[in-house]
Amino acid sequence: MRLLIIGGTAFVGRHLAEQALARDHAVTLFNRGRTNPGILPQAEHLTGDRNGDLAALRGRSWDAVVDTCGYHPRDVRHMAAALDGAVGHYTFVSTLSVYPDDAPAGVTEASPVAELAGDPEATEVSGESYGPLKVLCERALLDRWSGAALVVRPGLIVGPYDRSDRFTYWPVRIARGGEVLAPGDHDAPVQFVHAGDLAAFMLDLAEQGETGIFNAAGPADRLAMLETLATCREVTGSAARLTWVDDAFLLDQSVGAYVEMPLWVPASYEGFSAVDCRKAIARGLRFRPLAQTVHETLTWHATRPADTTLRAGLSSDREAELLALWHRSRQE
Repeated sequence: MRLLIIGGTAFVGRHLAEQALARDHAVTLFNRGRTNPGILPQAEHLTGDRNGDLAALRGRSWDAVVDTCGYHPRDVRHMAAALDGAVGHYTFVSTLSVYPDDAPAGVTEASPVAELAGDPEATEVSGESYGPLKVLCERALLDRWSGAALVVRPGLIVGPYDRSDRFTYWPVRIARGGEVLAPGDHDAPVQFVHAGDLAAFMLDLAEQGETGIFNAAGPADRLAMLETLATCREVTGSAARLTWVDDAFLLDQSVGAYVEMPLWVPASYEGFSAVDCRKAIARGLRFRPLAQTVHETLTWHATRPADTTLRAGLSSDREAELLALWHRSRQE
């Protein structure tokens, strides 16, 4: 298959490109050439800007394209128009954030999605607008490519090359040992997908010309926060001690969900980590063991500069402060 990847050198796109090359596909990467410009020499590299210079795409054709980096509907409109007649199948990487924050547990691909308040052309991508804008990205694609479009809605994507550190925080923190602040209900569900598993699923479906919308998060069976942190402890051989701190305390201390405190959301967001992904699983989405994901994440993290500061998670000082306050509150 002749495969075009929009992006292709960072995180999900990199996993896609590596796996596509391993499957002997002819891979072309289109991006601005700013991120990891020297990697994947086996692939063809085209330099341009999806919202500006598309000259490198003109006169070319591919069997399929995977768009990993469309965040605003204008991004998708420009690319979909540029590739009209040039590719046979279009995969778009969307997000589970298309569902409203107050969505109930068990939302499916047919459930209501978030709607943007205001003019999308005047709206820039932010934490609040990210999901609703992705909804409009999906619609922009389906309006033009309804018969040949695949939309994949992943949850939190984890594993090597993840610069967000929203999962990496936990293996790294627990490996360090000592008393670890563990958030919320230990039995609260968590969902995420390894970028390599997501890439394999999307490649399989692109090869088969699959269309439609798929939620993509795992694992296949319910996973609790306690099991996640315990697996980190087992893989690292750490003697870390978990101190469980409840939602009310974290909210009182203005701890930010999901970024400052990775994987945690208050229990009131019951549907956030309980999305129905059975459609994708039935279609072939598979998940590697959690212990493998933890190990691969740590192995990759060890290749980063020693002074790397994680972009997510509590700082050591903030964690120590919160733990001291928590223990004091238990004594009062």
